[in-house]
Amino acid sequence: MSNVMNVSRNGLSRRLMGNRALFSSESTSTTFDLSGSFQTHNLETSPESSVECSNSDLLSYFEKMYEMRRMEITCDNEYKARNIRGFCHLYDGQEAVAMGIHAALKQEDSWITSYRCHCVSLLRGGTVKSVLAELFGRVDGSSKGKGGSMHFYSKEHNFYGGAGIVGAQVPIGTGLAFANKYQTPAGEKMPIAIACYGDGAANQGQIWEAANMASLWSLPMVFLIENNQYGMGTSIDRHSSHQDYYKMGNHIPGLRIDGMNVLAVREGMRFVKEHCASGNGPMYVEMMTYRYHGHSMSDPGTTYRNREEIAFTRSTRDPLEFVKKSIIDAGVADADEIKAIEKNIRKSVQKEVLEAKDSPVPSVDEALAHIYAKDEFSGESEIPKFIRMPDYAKSYVSK
Repeated sequence: MSNVMNVSRNGLSRRLMGNRALFSSESTSTTFDLSGSFQTHNLETSPESSVECSNSDLLSYFEKMYEMRRMEITCDNEYKARNIRGFCHLYDGQEAVAMGIHAALKQEDSWITSYRCHCVSLLRGGTVKSVLAELFGRVDGSSKGKGGSMHFYSKEHNFYGGAGIVGAQVPIGTGLAFANKYQTPAGEKMPIAIACYGDGAANQGQIWEAANMASLWSLPMVFLIENNQYGMGTSIDRHSSHQDYYKMGNHIPGLRIDGMNVLAVREGMRFVKEHCASGNGPMYVEMMTYRYHGHSMSDPGTTYRNREEIAFTRSTRDPLEFVKKSIIDAGVADADEIKAIEKNIRKSVQKEVLEAKDSPVPSVDEALAHIYAKDEFSGESEIPKFIRMPDYAKSYVSK
C-alpha cells in the first residue's frame, strides 16, 4: 500500500511522504488523498480517492483507537498475572479495521465477528470495565462473566459476538442479512450485516455455502476478511492457494482496503454499505492488516515470524501512528497535547480495570441461567432442579 499522501487545507495543497505537512488550525476539516488504498474486483466504481475528515472525527478516532490499544495491552498484563484464564486473542495492530467499520456503519447494521472481539465489543456499546469484567469472570461483564474472551454480545447494539468456532460467525451473519432484508419494506435501503473473519477461516466450506445463498437472494451481506497475514502460525502463502481474498467470491464483487489506515477503512466501508444496502447483493471485503501479538496468549508469535518483521510494521504502518501524525500535521493538536490525551486514557483504562476487579463473581443461580429456556418467547430461563457437576459432591440441587 502506498504511504504517499496528499493533504489540503484552506485551499493549500502539498505532496508529502509519510503524512508530513504543516498547516494552520483554523479549518475544521482536512482532506486526505487515499490513492493506492483500494483494489476492486467485478466493480464498475470504487471508493473516492480523496476524502475529507473533520478534525473532531480525526481526534475521536485516535482517542478510541488508543483506548483499544491500552485495553489490549492491559489484557496481556492481566493474563500473564493469571487474572484472566482460558483463551484470549488480542487485537492490537488491527485497531483501524474495527474503528473504520464502526465509523461507516449505523447502529441498525448488524455486526458479528470472530473470537478476536474485545475491541468490537468496546465500539458496540461496551466499556473497558465491561470487557475486563467479562475476562475476569465478573457479573458486570458484557455476558455477565459467563462467556469470557470469545463470547461478547450485545443484542441491544446489534452486536452478535464473538463466535468461539472458527468461521461459524459467517453463516450467522448471513442469517442476520436475511433478517434485515426480510424486515425492510420493498424499495427502501436495508441495514447491512457484516461478518468479520480471518484469512485462516477464508477457505471453509460453510463460508462458500453462505456466500452462495447471499448471492442467490441478493442479501445485504459483507464477507469481511481481516487478513493479518497469518492463520494461527501459518503464513497465507502456506495455507491458502488463493491469496487475493477479495476475489474469492468469484462473480461476487470484492474490495481490498488498506486496513492500517482508518480513513481508508471508513471510506471503503461507506462505499460497501451503499452497495449492499441498495439491493445489489453481497460483497467480499479484504482488510490488509497485521496483528502484533501471537494468535492467542498461548502463542509467543515469534516462532513463525521474527521480531524484526513485527518491529518494521510498527515503525512503518502502525495505525495509531498514522492518525497521530495526521492530527499533528493538520494542526488539530500538537505532540504535547497528544501525550496529555494518551496519559488521560491510560488513567481511565486503569481505573476501569480496578472497577472490573471489584465486580462480584456470578452467583450459582446466575451461572446456570440462560441454559434452558422457560418458554419459546419470554426470554426467561428455567433452572433444572439438579445439574451434575464433574465432582458429584458439588452437583447443583435447586432450593
